Amino acid sequence: MGAMDLKTGFIGGGNMAEAFTGALISSDIYNSSQIYISDVSADRLDVMAKTYGVSAVNDNFDVFMKCDIVILAVKPQVMDDVLSEIARHPDYSINSRKLIISIAAGITIQTIEDILYRPLAGSTHENLPIVRVMPNTPALVLSGMSGMSPNQYADKEDLGKTRTILEGIGKVAEFKEEELDAVTALSGSGPAYVFYLAESMIDAGIKIGLNPEEACLLSMETLKGAVKLMDKSDETPEELRRRVTSPGGTTEAAFKVLDGSRVKGNIIDAITAAAARSKELSG
Repeated sequence: MGAMDLKTGFIGGGNMAEAFTGALISSDIYNSSQIYISDVSADRLDVMAKTYGVSAVNDNFDVFMKCDIVILAVKPQVMDDVLSEIARHPDYSINSRKLIISIAAGITIQTIEDILYRPLAGSTHENLPIVRVMPNTPALVLSGMSGMSPNQYADKEDLGKTRTILEGIGKVAEFKEEELDAVTALSGSGPAYVFYLAESMIDAGIKIGLNPEEACLLSMETLKGAVKLMDKSDETPEELRRRVTSPGGTTEAAFKVLDGSRVKGNIIDAITAAAARSKELSG
């Protein structure tokens, strides 16, 4: 039996749901018999059932009702329809405590509450706590960074369960919901910024005479090594950068170009724009 003796269901069986499933089973947080997955794709359900031994069904309501923890992993644009279908079901009710975890970008707690709470008596709302989570794609390789925000009914035990699940695919920190737009801009979109840097370094390597394979190897290993050094060092990224930047040297020549083009300021402006767009989409 897994460390959490609870039935957990994923509504939506895409890449992120698979990352969670694989991590939870391999880390012995759950065994496969405790996990249920629903998805519109029969092929996807077949893959999940054969690969992980989980219970795969094409009925969202069935997964919602039989599980103690329900992870909403559908695309944001279909979330309203999926939740409304569940809430309109004639047998929809909350008879025991059920934790809802949403990993859909831009879907606010209020949106989920408006749909799932409306058919229920007010006294039952406290038995349906909701935690909104913003993961990122490195979760697919168990190196994710997630931000989580609970609603008023999520207690310490609910947050502990959520944290256990999220730590299966990386690290997690708790935020106020209004801070999740910043989390989205920094860590949610953040992997793309790193990929953009890698892409630029590879293109530069090719431009200065390396073949694509050599440029890719040097760029990728340098990025991995730099991240590991930051992780292991007590020094700040700024201090580490200054150590590499000798007066009159090659790195200083590079930074004269970067500073002259206001690259740092542009990165800050870009992340600020991403946060503003996240706020618009969540509104």
